[in-house]
Amino acid sequence: MTKSYLNTENIRRSSSDVEYHPLIPFLPTNAKVLFLGSFPPQRKRWCIDFYYPNFINDHWRIEGQVFFGDRNHFVDLAEKRFKIDDIVAFCQEKGLAFFDTSSAVRRLKDNASDKFLEVVEPTDIPALIAQLPHLRAIVTTGEKATDTICASLNIPTPPKVNTYVPIPNTRQLVLYRLPSSSRAYPLAFDKKAQAYQQMFSFIGY
Repeated sequence: MTKSYLNTENIRRSSSDVEYHPLIPFLPTNAKVLFLGSFPPQRKRWCIDFYYPNFINDHWRIEGQVFFGDRNHFVDLAEKRFKIDDIVAFCQEKGLAFFDTSSAVRRLKDNASDKFLEVVEPTDIPALIAQLPHLRAIVTTGEKATDTICASLNIPTPPKVNTYVPIPNTRQLVLYRLPSSSRAYPLAFDKKAQAYQQMFSFIGY
């Protein structure tokens, strides 16, 4: 039976005004990479109760392509959903952690665009880092997440896409920015997969 990663207390206290993060942080103790997005899309866009839940977002297809040579490795084509049990087991084995840079937001429009997210409560990122003794990189894939982390961790210059910068006052951690896995981001799937592959190779996967 699949473990639930829903934060039911936060779901209850969310309102039409402020949304609190609906998922608990996924933090395997062996994690070398921590993916931090901006905030999950609205629940109506989810196909699984986990990170990157929108079926038209290609994050899990990219992971499938990078690690298994098959973009549909984590895709249930018949049900049009991702294989959450396979994803969770894979992330635990590889040491991939997930959360977001905002713990509470206001949606200024009825869509999933980062442009229309107002950060109400930024995530306590140092508290996440403290739980991951093997962490080597925080990875972002969007401008809002990158800017929020830089403000939180006093990083003076955000990294450009496919580059990284050191995170001050940490144990040699870096902030690594990748192209977005959203299909709205204007880059071919294979180019995105190549960028992710380069990041994983840099970290030591």
